[in-house]
Amino acid sequence: MEVGFTEQRGQLALLVQRGDQTDKKLDEHEARIDALERARWPLPSLAALTSLSALGVALWQALGGR
Repeated sequence: MEVGFTEQRGQLALLVQRGDQTDKKLDEHEARIDALERARWPLPSLAALTSLSALGVALWQALGGR
């Protein structure tokens, strides 16, 4: 009976270790995703920049730019 308890404790320790490893990997992935989200250009800002550039070119052409 003692052997069975020892074996179950070993299996439980292995499961706890795997859970800890999974938690660590999950934290690393969340940190990487956060960094990627901070580094990307937001699409609305890019659209506003493009439209302002187009407006500037249109005004320049309308005022007789070369």
